[in-house]
Amino acid sequence: MKDMTKVVTGPNTRFSYANVWEPRKVNGDRAKYSICLIIPKEDGETLSKVEQAIAEAYRLGQEKLTGADGKTVPLSSLTLPLRDGDMDRREDTVYRHAYYINARSDIPPGIVDGSLNRITEKSVFYSGCYGRASIHFYAFNHEGKMGIACGLNNLQKLAEGPVLGNWSTPEEDFGDEIFG
Repeated sequence: MKDMTKVVTGPNTRFSYANVWEPRKVNGDRAKYSICLIIPKEDGETLSKVEQAIAEAYRLGQEKLTGADGKTVPLSSLTLPLRDGDMDRREDTVYRHAYYINARSDIPPGIVDGSLNRITEKSVFYSGCYGRASIHFYAFNHEGKMGIACGLNNLQKLAEGPVLGNWSTPEEDFGDEIFG
């Protein structure tokens, strides 16, 4: 039986905030592996699969998603993982014309290239490259917050891209003058 909460994104997903080699603490939580997936708005197929998976996670999580009155909280009132980059990250051009999802995991994701060869070199998989991600959605109710979250399964790098962040190569920093 197919897991309707699992999605494999399209090949033009861009990876950002790729904390996939070492777990990292966020907001005082325990350390987790995480990544931000930037999905172009033109990728209707992936976005449709994500929306269906969120709806299925909501359906499966009804027991967790009940309010004080014993009634299930409407999906529209919950914290949801699919965010609109044009609305929420206006100042950042990387997120223009895209949606984004933050995915996390307690265990390291499997990372492969287009031929399914394992990538173990940290410099090969980085924030800015493109590929596909295997993710899953689930309901949560933790410390008064309820919603649908996104879990990270595996990552596949398919294309290079400009590095995101304040990183540069030595050649970019020092290439205008050669000494010695």
